[in-house]
Formats: sequence, structure tokens, C-alpha cells
Amino acid sequence: MKNLSKIVLLIVVFMTFLSCKQQQQARMPISRSSGTFMKESAARNKKLIAGEEGKIDSIIKSNPKIEYLASKKGYWYHYQIKNEKDTLRPKKGDVAQFDYEIMDLKGNVLYSEVELRPQTYLVDKQNILMGLRDGIKLMHKNEKVTFLFPSHMAYGYHGDSKLIKANEPIICTVTLNDFKPKEKITPQVNITKNE
Repeated sequence: MKNLSKIVLLIVVFMTFLSCKQQQQARMPISRSSGTFMKESAARNKKLIAGEEGKIDSIIKSNPKIEYLASKKGYWYHYQIKNEKDTLRPKKGDVAQFDYEIMDLKGNVLYSEVELRPQTYLVDKQNILMGLRDGIKLMHKNEKVTFLFPSHMAYGYHGDSKLIKANEPIICTVTLNDFKPKEKITPQVNITKNE
């Protein structure tokens, strides 16, 4: 009886081994997508962005005395305080200190500068709003800039789960107080004297 159970066990192990060795073909998907979902999603996003840009454009046109500049990344900005003496701008790895305020497109303050200050940001090495990440690198020290960010450059389709709604474009006023290269940390060496 023991021999019979050993033989059965060996046969089961051998059959399992053989079945594992055979190459399995990938299964075909149960339903094939024709790409309509992606096309519809792209069309919705284009319509959303066009609507947001239309709102931002009306803000720009309602303030003809203010010179707004268009960024290559898809947002607009203007200088409230411009520093034309300095030439340096924050670059990757610098530590930037800034204050900022967030408003909706109607000018209602969502987060005040006092609530959000102070901000210390390791340039391009920390996660912050995509628009701020790029906008800070356009600034010189002691400049104050107002940015008009469409939602995809701000909090996106989630919002911030508090005051900023899903797909909400924002106005962000930023003051770059200072920036410095990240200091290299040098290890301290403890030297003891032999007595």
C-alpha cells in the first residue's frame, strides 16, 4: 500500500511538472476596445481645458492695464513686483523660500498667505503644484508674481478635498523671498587623543 501511494504521488508530481513545462498562450481579452473610451476622454479633456482657458482669458481681458505673459507650460502670469537687478533664478536642487496665496477665479481667497506660510521648497525634488514647480523657476529673489493656473497645472480632477473643487482653475500669488543652493552636508569626524 505504501508503494502504491508513493507511485501515485510520483505520477502526480511528474504530471504537474510536465504541465508546467508546456508554454501557455496568452488569453485573448473577452472584449476588445475600439478606442472610443480614450477618444471620448480626450474630447472631454479638451472641452474642459478650453472652458478653463476661456475663463482665464476673460480675466486677462478684463484687466487691460496688466501685462500677462503666457508660459510654454500652459498658464499665464504677471509681475506685481519685478526685480530687474538680479539675474539668478532658482534651479534644480536649490532651496527656495516663498509665500503664496490661493484664490478662485472670482478673486475669493481660498488659502491666505498667513495660512500657508512659510514655504520651503527643494526645487524640482519635492512634490508641489505642477504650476508652482515651473513658475518658481521663472522668478528672481524678492519678486511677487500672480499666476493663473488651469486645473491641470493646479490640483487637477481631485481638487484638494477641502476648499479647492475638482477641475478648478486657481489664481496663485507668489512672493519668492530667497533661494540658496542646498548646502552639502559634511560628516563630522570625532577625533580622540590617546592618552
